[in-house]
Amino acid sequence: LFLRPLAFDYRSKIDSLKWRTNWDKALFVGSMVPPLVFGVAFGNLLQGVPFSFDSLMRVTYTGSFFALFTPFTLLTGVVSVCMMLLHGSTWLVMRTDADVAQRSANIGRVISVVLALAFALAGVMVWQSIDGYLVISTIDTMGQAQPTIKEVTTASGAWLDNYKETPLLWLVPAVGVVAPVFVAFLLSIKSKSTPVKVFAFIGSSFTIISIILTAGIAMFPFVLPSSSQPNHSLLMWDTVSSEGTLGLMLTVVAVFIPIIIGYTLWCYKKMWRTVTVAEIEQNNHTAY
Repeated sequence: LFLRPLAFDYRSKIDSLKWRTNWDKALFVGSMVPPLVFGVAFGNLLQGVPFSFDSLMRVTYTGSFFALFTPFTLLTGVVSVCMMLLHGSTWLVMRTDADVAQRSANIGRVISVVLALAFALAGVMVWQSIDGYLVISTIDTMGQAQPTIKEVTTASGAWLDNYKETPLLWLVPAVGVVAPVFVAFLLSIKSKSTPVKVFAFIGSSFTIISIILTAGIAMFPFVLPSSSQPNHSLLMWDTVSSEGTLGLMLTVVAVFIPIIIGYTLWCYKKMWRTVTVAEIEQNNHTAY
């Protein structure tokens, strides 16, 4: 991430094509690596991470760095990157015009299809080749957190159990597949009115929300499954803070979140406009 602010600041310092191209590459790397890492990390959560606790509750990781990269985790990394690319392309379609908007629409159409296919393929792998985790012992949700005192088993396709118990939840992954296809359709419209651009961006937003929720629903109540010692897997009740801490956090959130939402909306309202080619040409050393 440290490359992003540097690239934004230094790109316009020297009027040189090579200089700007190099900073564009740095901006690309700084923007692509974080979502790729997050996607690979989330894929490892679904696969399980090899860790365990000793008698003093010290954590031991028994895996290796390269073991984190498997076909499934790389696929979830691709899904994560495609989510960001799609959202960025729909944002540019909505905020720019001329060639930039058209190039963004072209990229967005391709990314939409790739994202839908990658997400569907990841779902098939979760169903067929990834072992899910199940708690088979009674959970004391009101007691003291004891991560090692429970019984957990693994089974192929077990991550889909929450969906089988509540069939209505299947709508969430369905949106994750249908929404990007809908966005691709909107971006293929040649004469894009403002509502079309806005709906494409909203469709991209729903795509991201549904994909993240799909994984969250599948894993519930697991937060960090252990592939080496399943009984040591962390559930949401194992990772929760104390009642006093949660109460303090609720107070802080109740006060500051409305303030953050308010000034964020105000900033977007003040800066909201279509960035034109003429504006960039007139301010080529300050706009970017």
